[in-house]
Amino acid sequence: RICKSLSGIVFQKTKGSPFFVLEFMQSLKSHGLLQYNNHQKRWVWNEDIIRAEDITDNVLHLLSSKMNGLSGDVQTLLKVMACFGSSTNESVIGYLSESAEYAGVRNGLEGALSDGFIVKDEEGSLQFVHDKVREAAYNLIPDSDKKQFHYHLGKVLYALCDGKDVGDTIFLIASQINHGKEWILRDKDLSACISELNMKAGEKALDGCD
Repeated sequence: RICKSLSGIVFQKTKGSPFFVLEFMQSLKSHGLLQYNNHQKRWVWNEDIIRAEDITDNVLHLLSSKMNGLSGDVQTLLKVMACFGSSTNESVIGYLSESAEYAGVRNGLEGALSDGFIVKDEEGSLQFVHDKVREAAYNLIPDSDKKQFHYHLGKVLYALCDGKDVGDTIFLIASQINHGKEWILRDKDLSACISELNMKAGEKALDGCD
């Protein structure tokens, strides 16, 4: 009963995500907004301050600090996943693991799942547990490098999947490569292939509208 009002604020801020609730509570404690009172023998807080504070930014900072301390494989996996959006299929990670550049992403996936950053359903769909986790993962890539990271990721996937029937993954490949339009124009040998890739993606999208 004592915690009912606080739990309401926590739910409002975190949308009930268990992972984000834990990070949120740790943020409150680290900023002195949630303290244990030895005299009262209970935890105390100021609801008005907690409600007014933009705690989500503090949680994002905590997440970023935690991710910076992860292994290289886990960081690479989180960067890749963040480039794909809020979710992707495990098969895509499988494709990437066949490349020299992303050979460690399977190990990284195991670590990300174990640490609770990502969840996997029975159909092999991988998803960030919260949009702030995805944001923190995306911030692992410097802003100046984001477009090139997307482009290189798309090129690697394209090379691995060229000639294969990869289904809807074609949209993902085209989307990643199209982030690097300036690099496409410089690479004359690849530009024709990318044009064909975008045409196939467009045709597939139109077929899906029938």
